[in-house]
Amino acid sequence: MISDILKEESSWEVLSTSQKPVVLYGTGNGADMVLDEFHRLGIQVAGIVASDGFVRKRSFRGFTVQSISQIENELGDFIVALGFATCIPQVMESIRELSLRHHVLVPVVPVFGDEIFNRQYLEEHLSTLEESRSLLCDEESKRVFDNMIRFQFTGELSYLFSIESQREAALRDILCLTDKEDMLDLGAYRGDTIKEVISLFGGISSAIALEPDKKTFEKLCTFAKNFPCVTPLPYAVWSEIKELSFSGGGGRQSALNSEGKDNVRAVSADSITERKRITYVKMDVEGVEKEALLGMSKLLNDQKPKLSIAAYHRTCDLAELIPLIHRLNPQYRIHLRHHPYIPCWDTNLYCV
Repeated sequence: MISDILKEESSWEVLSTSQKPVVLYGTGNGADMVLDEFHRLGIQVAGIVASDGFVRKRSFRGFTVQSISQIENELGDFIVALGFATCIPQVMESIRELSLRHHVLVPVVPVFGDEIFNRQYLEEHLSTLEESRSLLCDEESKRVFDNMIRFQFTGELSYLFSIESQREAALRDILCLTDKEDMLDLGAYRGDTIKEVISLFGGISSAIALEPDKKTFEKLCTFAKNFPCVTPLPYAVWSEIKELSFSGGGGRQSALNSEGKDNVRAVSADSITERKRITYVKMDVEGVEKEALLGMSKLLNDQKPKLSIAAYHRTCDLAELIPLIHRLNPQYRIHLRHHPYIPCWDTNLYCV
């Protein structure tokens, strides 16, 4: 039962009562959010560290950024709060090694939104999380789900490491993709996912690729020149057709939000796939997965394409996206997998 997790201490509770100095590892947006929550909870930080290649001579939030070896010489033993994300194997390995010397916790903050996964959140969402778990179709998905919730609550890396699997296995063994897929790529970036499908399965029949960021869209178009079967479209995806605010910049976290300086045309998946054959939908749309799903109900019912849906951008994703997919088409068998990433990024729903 998920409620049993409440018997453990949350990462925030451990850090609030730690007798050891608390050191924050990281200096980006995630670290900013962690420090903001620390301030709200009254958690004092003894220092801020960065990986050796990122230390340089700089400060962050009033602290001189130090290397881990420098802070070890200064403090001896301490507890580490990880405040950044990585999928770089060498960096992930260095975090594993660090966890052998010090207690490393990951106080999880969302990629988008401001809802923190803490005791209050878990207590308030127990019933919806239990419903989501019950809708998963296999025992491995339920094991991944359980340990994902444990990780988000406790911040203990062992839960996360225990559920890692490779994306290729999900594409081959769950989705059973082939070289004949007609793909809808929502959040296409530079064509990375299309390239992955072509590389793994020897080709693709066609692909409609949406990417709203102007700089990234140019690179997507350059990629598509080598693949006539790919149709790039400069749109965001939403539940309906409308103009929305957008924060660009060419990075992976370009996103729809109320503070965006640019306007972008947003479309629903149903509006651009009418009378088109779609066998596979990949969706990684920076926190608007719920709205995107609401805009493809006709596609999901009429064609029931295979789905790969990102489920890690918002704290509520696991509680909301699984029941939503089931409601839109109850015939879907919903799988959950996590691929190597710290913290719980690259956690996806695979539906067939």
